[in-house]
Amino acid sequence: MATVSSLSSHPNPNPNPNLISPMLQPYLEQQQERIQPDSPPHDGGSHYDAVSDSDDRDSSTAANNNPAALNPNPNPIPIKLLHVSFNQDYGCFATGTDRGFRIYNCDPFREIFRRDFDGTGGGVGAVEMLFRCNILALVGGGDSPQYPLNKVMIWDDHQSRCIGELSFRSEVRGVRLRRDRIIVVLEQKIFVYNFADLKLLHQIETIANPKGLCAVSQAAGSFVLVCPGLQKGQVRVEHYASKRTKFIMAHDSRIACFTLSQDGNMLATASSKGTLVRIYNTHDGSLLQEVRRGADRAEIYSVAFSPTAQWLAVSSDKGTVHVFSLKVNSGNVGSERSNSPPDTNPSAVPSSSSLSFIKGVLPKYFSSEWSVAQFRLPEGYQYIVAFGHQKNTVVILGLDGSFYRCKFEPGSGGEMTQLEYHNFLKPEEAF
Repeated sequence: MATVSSLSSHPNPNPNPNLISPMLQPYLEQQQERIQPDSPPHDGGSHYDAVSDSDDRDSSTAANNNPAALNPNPNPIPIKLLHVSFNQDYGCFATGTDRGFRIYNCDPFREIFRRDFDGTGGGVGAVEMLFRCNILALVGGGDSPQYPLNKVMIWDDHQSRCIGELSFRSEVRGVRLRRDRIIVVLEQKIFVYNFADLKLLHQIETIANPKGLCAVSQAAGSFVLVCPGLQKGQVRVEHYASKRTKFIMAHDSRIACFTLSQDGNMLATASSKGTLVRIYNTHDGSLLQEVRRGADRAEIYSVAFSPTAQWLAVSSDKGTVHVFSLKVNSGNVGSERSNSPPDTNPSAVPSSSSLSFIKGVLPKYFSSEWSVAQFRLPEGYQYIVAFGHQKNTVVILGLDGSFYRCKFEPGSGGEMTQLEYHNFLKPEEAF
């Protein structure tokens, strides 16, 4: 039976708060050398240790657990999917279920591994990968959570156990990972930790954030974090390299979803209305482009930039995934850092209304930029979208267990072509 020790009743196993766990030492050495940590770290006997230095935190200590045998559960009872998310480069995705968690490769599609916890509990409500390395962040979830909802568990899959944890006085709403940082999102606060020693680096106050909205850049040498501000419709942008903070009034209504480009230069936001998506320069807060999903209200589930920020994909509760062409170049945005108009991307073919020449006379709706491609999905389920590693492809994941890989033709303005479909909850789809 897989169990996690209650740390509140055990003494700290490591009296040195600056000691780095040997279990993560190989990973941290790779990080310092800017090598992607694909290979698992070596075994070790020590654990993380950190001290509590926040009013909202209960503890930040090492998990002193016994390795447990975690075998696939043959129970035929249908699995309940609690969470699905892509890793940082969209090459893999993770799922949290009422029994544990699973990791899949996107192209080619296959299950990489699964960890189903035996006995009572087992629910994992959030799984955050760190690219393709064996370190994951887990949060309990479901009717019988494996871990308390107010804790983030650092899981080393090489050892099949938790090697550290972060505890709080309220439920964790989200977790984000970088090679050098752990970001934990609570209802109205965000904590930024150093990955090496779990030292608290920064705290941010936010407006009520039940969805755990937060985005971080992944480019080496540039750490940009975006979160809700303290006002409705406002986003806060933290540029840690330059120690600058920028507030952007992105929408009149509540922020529903946002994402960053990989380099952190561009930000795409959607409001609770769900009709428009706006793209901003994160350095000066200027509006770069506005695209229209539709005329009716919708709940936006996800927004994603392509790796080169040439395209933007959006999924919503309308059962349609849209792909938009972007007219700005993310690299130019980062280098100019001014209010001057960005260079037009010559390969971008914006789909604007033919009535745009009378902009200002007719309502804004008629001059909107529309999607260049769409894909229809069954309504009633939540879907997230990302761009595939093959040119002009998107990957769509559903909380019904569906996996789609589709191709779009720029400039066609038509439906995407479905290339692949799987139900990753069915036994026959398992690796």
